[in-house]
Amino acid sequence: MSHKPKIAIAVTGASGSIYAKVLLDKIVALQDQLQEISMVFSDNAKAVWRLELGDSGFENYSFKTYEKNDFFAPFASGSSKYDALIICPCSMGTLARISSGISNDLITRAADVMLKERRKLILVTRDTPLSLIHINNMKTVTEAGAIVCPASPSFYSRPKTMEELAATVIDRVIDLIGLEQNSYRWGSST
Repeated sequence: MSHKPKIAIAVTGASGSIYAKVLLDKIVALQDQLQEISMVFSDNAKAVWRLELGDSGFENYSFKTYEKNDFFAPFASGSSKYDALIICPCSMGTLARISSGISNDLITRAADVMLKERRKLILVTRDTPLSLIHINNMKTVTEAGAIVCPASPSFYSRPKTMEELAATVIDRVIDLIGLEQNSYRWGSST
């Protein structure tokens, strides 16, 4: 890969902290393919991580982390030329604010930047069942250029742990941002 992308990862308070953990762990392993990695967490994201994973492991990543209201973060502006923003997991409230163009924190501002600059915005949505409002919000952001990548794991690789199950979603996210990785491929003999 000749161009090393700059990416931002946002974690919201939707259930599914395991997806964020697996994503961050995989990005650590692939960081030589990236120029820059930035993070932002909502308050609820930290609380849900502690509840679901039983630790504060989100504090252990060495990526530059920005506060949720830091509009001076580089990825709050299109001029910083970030290539992608991954929101994982993406709550339905965050999706709704993005869909409505409400940039009231760094996460929604960064999403707005990705859409206006025609760069990759990947929303790993996590909720079930979906209301018509959720579905319409997904339609709106998709029409605006975002990629909705629901946290719907696959089972054909026969995952044996929660991390392996979450990786079936996160491996797709890694593919969407264009990084090279070794992962299960349908029809492959390995």
